[in-house]
Amino acid sequence: MAQKVLLIVGDGAEVLDTMYPYFRLQEAGFEVVVAGPEGRQYHMVIHERPPDWDITEERPGYHIQAEIAFRDIVPEEYAGMVITGGRAPEYLRYYPELLEAVRALFAAGKPIAAICHGIEIVAAAGIIRGRKVTTVAKCRFDAEVCGAEYVDEPVVVSDNLITARTWHDNAPFMRAFLAALGRGDSC
Repeated sequence: MAQKVLLIVGDGAEVLDTMYPYFRLQEAGFEVVVAGPEGRQYHMVIHERPPDWDITEERPGYHIQAEIAFRDIVPEEYAGMVITGGRAPEYLRYYPELLEAVRALFAAGKPIAAICHGIEIVAAAGIIRGRKVTTVAKCRFDAEVCGAEYVDEPVVVSDNLITARTWHDNAPFMRAFLAALGRGDSC
């Protein structure tokens, strides 16, 4: 039986922040369990910053089905967790059941991977204080106000916390996460 990894999603999750880990983890032999506020279909979005824009443009993307709700997560059943980026984390960080699952997996030494706005969830869970992290530059404030040291690097590994800036860093992000899961040879 394959080890299970949680993939945290919600409406507004960024397509590439979500789908790259979803397929890459399966390719490495993991069962990916998608979790959201409820067990239902979620709308993902595409984020790009056009050359003539000062902010990120958001367009509709694919959909993804959450198999379980946050309240049904049993942390002991999972080898690790990936937290997607996009707009979703801004809202998901207010779900106490999700924050409890993040804390439990982290305390058990299991890898937690957060990309882009996913930093908002690990910050809300209180697991970044005193750690070095990276994230999309516009979330630097979230990291620093919650006690982390922000660095502008593709991926940062701080014990069992793995953070990445954006989907442009997906390859090194998943290499680091798979190494933390003990599958570094499957990269």
